[in-house]
Amino acid sequence: MKTIKTLSLATVAALSLISFGSFAQSVTATSSTLDGAEAKIAAQAQQEGANYKITEANFNNGVHMTAELYK
Repeated sequence: MKTIKTLSLATVAALSLISFGSFAQSVTATSSTLDGAEAKIAAQAQQEGANYKITEANFNNGVHMTAELYK
């Protein structure tokens, strides 16, 4: 049982180091249209040399969009 706990702890520690080493950045943009907000996100991603995935968009008298940049 002690060996399993030690092995599990070592695995968790190794995986946490991998996630800290990876690139992930959250960005937001606002605009009056979806296309405008996405264009701003795309420009930020291009500036960082990254790809993006839209994670959230709100429509309330305009558009507020959040995306995650990744390499």
